[in-house]
Amino acid sequence: MLITLLFVALLAFYVAWNLGANDVANAMGTSVGSKAITLKQAIIIAGVLEFMGAVLFGHEVTETLATKIANPALFAATPQILVTGMVTVLISCGVWLQIATSRGLPVSSSHAVVGAIAGFSWVALGVGAIDWASIGLISIGWVLTPLISGAIAALFYSQIKHWILDQPNQVVQLQEWIPWLSTALLGVFGVIVLPSLTEPLTNFVIEQVGFTIPSHDIPLLTGAIAAVGLTIISWRQLGDKRDKGEILPNPVERLFARFQLLSACFVAFAHGSNDVGNAIAPLAAIVYINRTGSVPTDGLSIPLWILILGGAGIVGGLAVWGKKVIATIGENIIALQPSSGFCAELATATTILIASRLGLPVSTSHALVGGVVGIGLVQNIKSIKFQTLKGIAAAWLITIPVSALLSAAIFSIARILFR
Repeated sequence: MLITLLFVALLAFYVAWNLGANDVANAMGTSVGSKAITLKQAIIIAGVLEFMGAVLFGHEVTETLATKIANPALFAATPQILVTGMVTVLISCGVWLQIATSRGLPVSSSHAVVGAIAGFSWVALGVGAIDWASIGLISIGWVLTPLISGAIAALFYSQIKHWILDQPNQVVQLQEWIPWLSTALLGVFGVIVLPSLTEPLTNFVIEQVGFTIPSHDIPLLTGAIAAVGLTIISWRQLGDKRDKGEILPNPVERLFARFQLLSACFVAFAHGSNDVGNAIAPLAAIVYINRTGSVPTDGLSIPLWILILGGAGIVGGLAVWGKKVIATIGENIIALQPSSGFCAELATATTILIASRLGLPVSTSHALVGGVVGIGLVQNIKSIKFQTLKGIAAAWLITIPVSALLSAAIFSIARILFR
């Protein structure tokens, strides 16, 4: 049994590795493509923050994927079938993500996981075992996410282009806009990240002091202080350069590069806390079944070593295989500057936030690609490399069916071999 668990753990690490090479590369692609950071810096930043997000806040998403996608009640009498199914999910997702990454195609690991679960569930229990409503929501998200993100990115970038980039004195205009840019950055990303960071602090204060603090107060206060601080620091940087008479190649883009660096950090942290579950949820379910002899239903305790395993795999995959997908997002759709890259990341975060409020499943890769294309439409439609987009769209279309077919085939073979 120990050898079996070791094998499954290696499979989960393999999926996390491919997830890091593909999904994390999506998050950092615009920052590298705009030259806000180098590839080496992106790997270091994403490595640290993805790992922190996965280990500190990856529990809830992992629990949901392990217990909610496939109805555990249907496997209550035959937990070993669920174990075999989760192993096939790991294999099929890992293989598909590796194929997509080798071709530099950004795909959704969440869609691959759902497709794989649907595939083995169909073979194991019939077509009725598939949650078609979830599949429908995913399809809606696949269509809406790039459209919404593209529209938001185009709106952001058109305003920045009109009020700052196309003005004769860009630095003066930027000084006036810095407070609004700081508020937008900290507002959008803060709503995603800060509640998770401050909830443990809120609970600790309640336990120690004995009075209730509204759950939204600490994130709002933290975000406001951070926005004011970022504004003051940015003003001083611009003022210092002007007072010293330094002539920079493009001081506006250099400051946008700093803003984009912050946005990339938020994206990496949020991504690690959410998407690590795609790799380790099947492992968590298998470990639970092995320990208790029953399927997880009401809740699932995720051992720390599983979260660490997922975080380590994500970091390794990004470092070794992430370059191709980073190049696709950051360089092979349109040429990006820090100002346009910042708008693409801000649009991505806004889209994810809106979709989360509406309960729609979304994909980081879909949102980022949509954001980049939206900026290209504002700049010049001829600047968009549509050949690259055709390959990306094809990969999006076939992710769910390919992962479902792979999982169904592998599960069928495994069931025959281990009967």
